[in-house]
Amino acid sequence: MKPLLVLTAAALLGGAPAFAQSTTVAPLVATTKVDTSTFIKMVPSANEFEIQSSKLAEQQATDADVKAFAKQMIADHTKAGEDFKTALSLGQTTSATAPSGPALQPKEQKMLDELKGATGGQFQAKYIEMQTNAHKEAVALFSAYAKSGDEPAMKEFAKKTLPTLKMHERHVKELAVAHQG
Repeated sequence: MKPLLVLTAAALLGGAPAFAQSTTVAPLVATTKVDTSTFIKMVPSANEFEIQSSKLAEQQATDADVKAFAKQMIADHTKAGEDFKTALSLGQTTSATAPSGPALQPKEQKMLDELKGATGGQFQAKYIEMQTNAHKEAVALFSAYAKSGDEPAMKEFAKKTLPTLKMHERHVKELAVAHQG
């Protein structure tokens, strides 16, 4: 389990040291810690990827259920972005400022560019795959921060947003099963 944890943490953060293993023996999400600056850096980019990729899916997906999922992603992640900004403004940590660079981190920009290059059924399969992976990562990130975050407003935001992310993760898994080809 520990090698999986290290790989998961490395995948989530591109190898960044902000994910630290805890000494507690508990479920996977309880054994990781995300620092506030990492959480604040990752959330806007991941959220923006959800919105931009889902806008593409609304236009390019071939099946109505995938388009409906995309529409829900846009609505829910737009609200999450607003909630994030509110939590950020309520934060007590002076270093808790949102990134001022591009809306998407390189990883998310690369995925979006890859999605833009896909068409038809290939686009839809790629969108479902990316949404599956993105929500798996988001659930891990938000679970870890909800349990171990040190910024109260951000920790509350993570706790409040987590059930929606878990619902998205279940929904996209259902789409993956329905559209496996």
